[in-house]
Amino acid sequence: MLDKETRERIITLIHKEVVPAMGCTEPMAVALCTAKATELLYSKPEKICVKLSANVLKNAMGVGIPGTGMIGLPIAIALGTLIGKSEYQLEVLKDLTPESLEEGKRYIGGKHIDISLKEDISEKLYIEITCTNGDKMSKAIIASSHTNFVYLEQNGNVLLDKRSGATAEAEDNDIMLNMQMVHEFATTAPLDEIAFMKETMTYNMGAAEAAIKGNYGHNLGKTIDRPMSQGIFGKTIFSHIISKTASACDARMGGAMIPVMSNSGSGNQGICATNPVAVYAIENENTEEELIRALTLSHLTAIYIKQSLGKLSALCGCVVASIGSSCGITYLMGGDYQRICRSVKNMIANLTGMICDGAKPSCSLKIASGVSTAILSSLLSMEGKCVTSAEGIIDDDVDRSIHNLTSIGADAMRQTDDMVLDIMTHKGC
Repeated sequence: MLDKETRERIITLIHKEVVPAMGCTEPMAVALCTAKATELLYSKPEKICVKLSANVLKNAMGVGIPGTGMIGLPIAIALGTLIGKSEYQLEVLKDLTPESLEEGKRYIGGKHIDISLKEDISEKLYIEITCTNGDKMSKAIIASSHTNFVYLEQNGNVLLDKRSGATAEAEDNDIMLNMQMVHEFATTAPLDEIAFMKETMTYNMGAAEAAIKGNYGHNLGKTIDRPMSQGIFGKTIFSHIISKTASACDARMGGAMIPVMSNSGSGNQGICATNPVAVYAIENENTEEELIRALTLSHLTAIYIKQSLGKLSALCGCVVASIGSSCGITYLMGGDYQRICRSVKNMIANLTGMICDGAKPSCSLKIASGVSTAILSSLLSMEGKCVTSAEGIIDDDVDRSIHNLTSIGADAMRQTDDMVLDIMTHKGC
């Protein structure tokens, strides 16, 4: 068992990265930053100037904003300034009412908001909001992670400035993980120290249940449950895993007014790291302890991978979270550390290269692909099958295999990211 200090640092990291979020985290982070800048202004802004990194812009363009029936940034910004409370963090818009929604629409119509791409920055997650009203001015900047304020200014007075080294975002204090540490913590930590992980299931399986009450996105989760699909997939653990995971994503991307438990700044990653593990544990009749440990293993694996990949990248987040869920499912199947490592390698060999082309309703399709691969990878691993170091980017060492994946996602796919954004912003031109 890891020593108590190490366990406490890991638990602190989990609490930092696994948090509730309402709606897609990129527009919610923009709304959060707007809310903070408005609070510093002490009045409704006449003008809001919004400058965003390419990755934030890409992820916020086509996704539903909870409770509004609208997509994209303008309504998120308008509501951020009108009803947003920065203390709510990524649930910043949870006080939304029909009246405030109508006010938000009028605010958009007043041409108060200007949105542009922030040029010449290396930071993938960057949000800069400047609010003005007469001679009053305020500015707030979030960088590196979705709730990390690095700069605050009020009428020319700098209240906070930690922009130098913002990309590190207090990571000097974060424990750097490896796969052995992740596995050891998840499987040996005293149960009372990690029992809080069941809350991820409460949130994210709850989101799947909420999806049944409406028609969200492409209704992929509902489609899997319909008679024609059952004739293909059957009523199996496999189909139930895909349905419950896709349903939660449908609701979240479709603008349902429901919170989910995110992972590393992404609600979809939180869903993908939770629901496949939860459904398998329920239907396989695993114990509560096994469920808690599997959820911990899944979420902490995703956090570990994101430490070297970064919060936003050209690589679809479902790849990361599905690797986590495959580890959790392998554990629930009775897999030991070696079999879990095989699952990781099988996942990397299959899903590497899946691009992120923004947050949107069709994310549920990619999540379904990731979850399907997670189950397949676990089954192969339990049969003793593993992609070898003679194949592709897989290394004998599981940590090097993970870093091969993240190097491609963070570095080699930069040009892909630029091209994706260019395509998204020039449709119909």
